[in-house]
Amino acid sequence: MNGSANQIAYWDSVGTTKTFTHPVNLTWLSGLRPSARILDFGCGYGRVMGELAEHGFRDVSGVDPSPALIERGRQVWPDLRFAVLESSPALAYPAASFDAVVLFAVLTCVPDDDAQRALIAELSRVLVPGGLLYVSDRLLQDDDARNRQRYRAHAQRFGAPYGVFTTDDGAVCRHHEITHLRGLLADFDLAEEDRIEVATMNGHRSQAVQVLGRRR
Repeated sequence: MNGSANQIAYWDSVGTTKTFTHPVNLTWLSGLRPSARILDFGCGYGRVMGELAEHGFRDVSGVDPSPALIERGRQVWPDLRFAVLESSPALAYPAASFDAVVLFAVLTCVPDDDAQRALIAELSRVLVPGGLLYVSDRLLQDDDARNRQRYRAHAQRFGAPYGVFTTDDGAVCRHHEITHLRGLLADFDLAEEDRIEVATMNGHRSQAVQVLGRRR
């Protein structure tokens, strides 16, 4: 299966042309003060960061492993704080640095189970007790024959979990069972969960879920 270097190469080239579409439910963050410290992990070009800033949040930071996407973000949102993530998922922040973390369409770009668990553990580390983790990601598209074939082909070739596939333009992505996503957040108290439909970065319609967890 493609390694992390190949994934970053994709996001530094083809990925810079993509538009990200997962909606932000701002009511889920209504309990946060405007001064709340918010981290957008896997921020891409800063679309979610910009929406949060426009809503009045004054302390928003974003990290992403793709230098090209970070540069695009800095051009679009020059007043926001962007940083290239050098060794994902390790963050250069002390424990309990943030009141909330948003993780939008990131787990779909981290196909490996162990890597996903390591990411959630790192985000838990930098959250204050009671802090919010807002996850938005794609579910298995098992009602779609095209996706079922892609899942089976990738699993047979690489031994990857069912739901991992390669897009036509070369990205390795993952769609998830809802029980898997809930399991990743087992150390969080579930505050909200909502099924939504989103447009994928290649223009297809996809079933997704948004989950809001509170760090214990």
